[in-house]
Amino acid sequence: MKLFKWMAYTGVMAMSLNALAEGGGDRTFDRALSANAKAMEQYAASQGKAAPVVKEYEYGMKLDVKKVVSVVRPKNECAVVPAAMTYEDSKGQLNTVTYNVMGNCRQQGG
Repeated sequence: MKLFKWMAYTGVMAMSLNALAEGGGDRTFDRALSANAKAMEQYAASQGKAAPVVKEYEYGMKLDVKKVVSVVRPKNECAVVPAAMTYEDSKGQLNTVTYNVMGNCRQQGG
């Protein structure tokens, strides 16, 4: 009987760890970023510019933002979540930068 309980406990823990590792947040952001990339390709083509290359923001990175074109908003979650911004620099080139921010955390009742 102890072996059965141990196996059941191990199975439940393995499933819960898998659920945490495969949270829907990353897939949701990936879909939103993919949709944004397609929209920015169309925008770039209509403006006669090259499509933006996605770069990950690094601390201290200098951004030359003249005009914000698009923002992929963070999730409504009380955690650090990914976001993205596409902008036009002073040379007229389109750039997309991904970064992490605190999600939109709304406290209930206060």
